[in-house]
Amino acid sequence: MNLVWVVSILIICIPGSTEGASRPAAVNVGAMCTVGTINGRVSKIAIEAAVNDVNSDPTILGGTKLSITFHDSNFSGFLGIIGALKFMESDTVAIIGPQTAVMAHVLSHLANELHVPLLSFTALDPTLSSLQYPYFVQTAPNDLFQMAAIAEMVSYFGWTEVAAIFTDDDSGRNGVAALGDKLAEKRHKICYKAALPPEPKATRDDVKNQLVMIRMMESRVIVLHTFAKSGLIVFDVAQELGMMESGYVWIATAWLSTVLDSTSPLSSKTANSIQGALTLRPHTPDSERKRAFISRWNKLSNGSIGLNPYGLYAYDTVWMLAHAINLLLDQGGTISFSNITSLGGPKGGGTVNLGALSIFHGGKQLLDNILQTNTTGLTGPLAFHPDRSPLNPAYDLINIIENGYQRIGYWSNYSGISVVPPETSSNRSTLNQHLHTVVWPGGTTVKPRGWVFPNNGKQLRIGVPNRVSYRDFVSRRNGTDIVEGYCIDIFLAAIKLLPYAVPYEFVLFGDGLKNPSYYDFVKMIASGKFDAAVGDIAIVTNRTKIADFTQPYIESGLVVVAPVRRLNSRAWAFLKPFSPLMWGVTAAFFLIIGLVMWILEHRINDEFRGPPRKQIVTILWFSFSTMFFAHRENTVSTLGRMVLIIWLFIVLIINSSYTASLTSMLTVQQLESPITGIDTLVTSTEPIGYQIGSFAQNYLVEELNIPRSRLVPLGSPEAYADALKKRTVAAVVDEKAYIELFLSENCMFSIRGQEFTKSGWGFAFPRDSPLAIDMSTAILTLSENGDLQKIHDKWLSRKTCAQTSDLISDQLQPQSFWGLYLICGIACLIALFIHFLLALRQFSRHSPEAEDQTEPSSHSRRTSRSARLHTFLSFIDEKADESKNNNKTKRKRKEMMVSNGKENCENDSRNISKRIQINNSQEIHNNADNDTWLTR
Repeated sequence: MNLVWVVSILIICIPGSTEGASRPAAVNVGAMCTVGTINGRVSKIAIEAAVNDVNSDPTILGGTKLSITFHDSNFSGFLGIIGALKFMESDTVAIIGPQTAVMAHVLSHLANELHVPLLSFTALDPTLSSLQYPYFVQTAPNDLFQMAAIAEMVSYFGWTEVAAIFTDDDSGRNGVAALGDKLAEKRHKICYKAALPPEPKATRDDVKNQLVMIRMMESRVIVLHTFAKSGLIVFDVAQELGMMESGYVWIATAWLSTVLDSTSPLSSKTANSIQGALTLRPHTPDSERKRAFISRWNKLSNGSIGLNPYGLYAYDTVWMLAHAINLLLDQGGTISFSNITSLGGPKGGGTVNLGALSIFHGGKQLLDNILQTNTTGLTGPLAFHPDRSPLNPAYDLINIIENGYQRIGYWSNYSGISVVPPETSSNRSTLNQHLHTVVWPGGTTVKPRGWVFPNNGKQLRIGVPNRVSYRDFVSRRNGTDIVEGYCIDIFLAAIKLLPYAVPYEFVLFGDGLKNPSYYDFVKMIASGKFDAAVGDIAIVTNRTKIADFTQPYIESGLVVVAPVRRLNSRAWAFLKPFSPLMWGVTAAFFLIIGLVMWILEHRINDEFRGPPRKQIVTILWFSFSTMFFAHRENTVSTLGRMVLIIWLFIVLIINSSYTASLTSMLTVQQLESPITGIDTLVTSTEPIGYQIGSFAQNYLVEELNIPRSRLVPLGSPEAYADALKKRTVAAVVDEKAYIELFLSENCMFSIRGQEFTKSGWGFAFPRDSPLAIDMSTAILTLSENGDLQKIHDKWLSRKTCAQTSDLISDQLQPQSFWGLYLICGIACLIALFIHFLLALRQFSRHSPEAEDQTEPSSHSRRTSRSARLHTFLSFIDEKADESKNNNKTKRKRKEMMVSNGKENCENDSRNISKRIQINNSQEIHNNADNDTWLTR
């Protein structure tokens, strides 16, 4: 970029003895440059070295030689153009250059007509687009990427505004415009642009005038986009003006890194003037070829000048063009020209014959070959994107320190800011998104704030609303220009906590006859009439679109206030403490407890036995008498005692709650109103009052769709009270902070319902103002150390009426006691479960049928189950002692029956034996008689 020179490769075909496809014997290279510049001298040496290397390798151009001729433009754009025209008269196929944007814009038009490609590595104006200038090729990253890197640095350090100093030519203006675009993408901006005369015309007076203007401004971050000579003058004058001390930030574009690389050693004056500055250097990855070329440099330059990245780009550009020419010849292309006859020759003589300018027939093919380059050079990969930008643009971020400089990180188009070299990182990893420690101007490592209050003799104009009501918040003391109030005290306390002085003056806004419009008040900041606005300013959406607000210092949403009347006691007031559902649930649990106790006590407690009518009365009496702990029945069972203890505890809680609620309702003043909140107010058709100047009007109309015809503007608390008493309005909608102050003096009114918006008050500043951030921090500090509450108590502490936002006491609901009811219910279930388990066990043990297990039929089994269930219920209904006696009686009876049965069986067996014996004796006797008869 710091080159006012044009280097041209003039390729002239020298006819050979062969025809058609034969290669030319030599290629003449013409170069135009300003040898008095750093980049001109470095690039001249690098181009000569590249031409020698190409000629020494016959494989590059197949035996064709390059011959170089230089032309010095001597800082003159006119001489540069004339030199380029002379080369174009000599059948030039390509030009390396020009090196300034001014000449590039002019010569690109000629290149379009003559089909001569232009290759430049220092004319990096972002506006030299490929659409308008198709034959212009930038072989180094243009300034758009450099400005993107600077914008990301500004964002990284948290600054919001920068001042830009630039050379007033195409390169400077367009580069700063690109910087503005990149800053805007990150919500930053250029606050001031200081233009210097084109190189080398800038004088110390020109620079001083601009720096004095910048010193009086707010921003302390300065971007310097110039050439080497002007840039060093800027730093020298800045040091004289004390602008290289702590608090300033200087970011120079790549011109400063070329000075560091190519000028050794720097003079002590120059080295001291640039300490603490940041600069960028085009990043070129390390390689063996690069190291070999660097080792050759001292010999090539005879130690006269150091090598910088643009010397590497100059070397690669020559090789890129050589490969493209070789490819053109390999493709069978010929180098041929035809003169432009339409322009004619010069009239009246002259040395430049415009009619002799030639069109290069192979220019389009050569341009395509250049753009299709895909190789590796000293600067890394040599290739182009479709938009003709080089691959992987990247920069080293340099911090100039005492006795040298240090690399604090890298920037690339793909990885952003990082401490990792771009060739090893291809994504924006948050782990690498940081920089090494920077030594800033003044030798400090503490990051500068980046801004101060303008030193232009003006104080900050702080707007203050000239209120006519609620003057405790902000007001002007009668007969003076002194403003005071709650909001003013908070602002003054926050200002004292800032680490720097803030010159300011209060300016009243409003006519003093009515409260001003706060939206118009905030608009005065956006228009520049006020530098800030202090007062009771609600932070709402439409205001945040035109200004920045601090942290809220008080919460104040919209509420509804309405007149109320005394609520007289009625005959059934004793039912009010409980809601109907609460009464129902409580009564149900009394009955449940009575039933559970009856089940647990019935078998063992005579007081829970008797006729059915008596037992029902016992259940009801016992359950409800526990309400007063007046139950007279004794509890015998352990399970019953457990349930009763839990229930009595619950009854104690219920009684206490009922007593407290009823006492409150009968002793505290009770008020009521048909307006219960914003919902009932919206659905009604009654008029609604609002404070003049408040955002309540827009909210009611735009958000709640209330017709404007229902809204009545009111200007003071007295107007509130008068309108509410006369029923001119049904209610007033205003911010809670105002209403609380109003109610402290008007006990006939009450807040109805809850806040239906959530907002707060803050101080307003212009968009992106750094003072808003510092003031927010100060307000938070006031809140943490208690000073915010002290200021509130000083101005807003009042004796308020004994009323709340809802003056009718809330009735007690079952939700308040569900835990107790749940415990009681679980205890009852557990007790019943254990009780029935024990009963079943006793029944199975003592039931007589259980011992008589036979094989019944299916019909008999069904009959047995019914009988068994009936028996079990009878067992449950019996008293425990009777059931035991009955079981004993049945058991004895059965034992007697069994023993009697055994005796009968024995008697029967003896009788049978006797009968058998008698029968046998009779039979023997008969047989004897028969034998006697037969003998006879």
